[in-house]
Amino acid sequence: MTWTVSGSLDDFRAHTDAFLAERPAENTVLLTVVHRLAGYGLDVFGEGAPVFGWWRAEPGGPVAGAFLQTPPYEPRLGAMPVEAAAELAAVLAATGADVRGVSGGEGPARAFSAAWQAATGAAESVKSSERLYRLGELTLDPARTPAGRHRPAVAADRELLIGWYQAFLTETGVLLPNVARSVDDRTAAGGLCLWEDAGRPVAMAGVSPVIAGMSRVGPVFTPPELRGRGYASGVTAAASAHALDRGAAEVLLYTDLANPTSNSIYQRIGYRPVEDCLTLDFPS
Repeated sequence: MTWTVSGSLDDFRAHTDAFLAERPAENTVLLTVVHRLAGYGLDVFGEGAPVFGWWRAEPGGPVAGAFLQTPPYEPRLGAMPVEAAAELAAVLAATGADVRGVSGGEGPARAFSAAWQAATGAAESVKSSERLYRLGELTLDPARTPAGRHRPAVAADRELLIGWYQAFLTETGVLLPNVARSVDDRTAAGGLCLWEDAGRPVAMAGVSPVIAGMSRVGPVFTPPELRGRGYASGVTAAASAHALDRGAAEVLLYTDLANPTSNSIYQRIGYRPVEDCLTLDFPS
């Protein structure tokens, strides 16, 4: 069993593109991160140099696992066996890598964490627990359809979207170094949907480009004072339909397992569980 770790995005893509595309659901984050790095530059997530890696069960065999890290974020694990995750932790610990957490599927994330703790003596805390969903048949009960309609976000919505993004990040504890750039890029690409009621925007949902037949919905945000009116369901359904119209064969989204409301909302419009995922911190 062997890991190859590299700072070259081109090498990573040459070795892993086929593997990532074979399992687009479990590799959804890696696919979208690679797409953004390739399109906007290696500094799009921050000034730190990204690190990439791929794993083979035997030398010369097919790639069967992959990860990447774009500082200041923790390593993100793609699909891989738990033994590969444990081996990766040992490899990174041996190089003195600055690893302050890990995220990915629950099994690999737990295996990485256990090996990291064994190698470094670090502690572990759970930062977030999520569930990955895949859209089956998109349905929205007419009785539950909220008032209003959806529309694509445009440049004139910029300040509203920046404020909503920042509110979402604060509420979820997610880090995004350049909110304005993300809003501008996603608006220009047609990747942000708004729900309007009486001509006023009341909710937003993002949708990623179609990559390897996959598109992922998120973030989804409704201001607290406007919740409980079905706007999140409406805008999520609209964003999902937009992804399908763009040719996505798989439409995915993540939900916080601590939020039963969002989990029930998404299941009602046709999403079905794929896997549970964790983000773990290693407090210093």
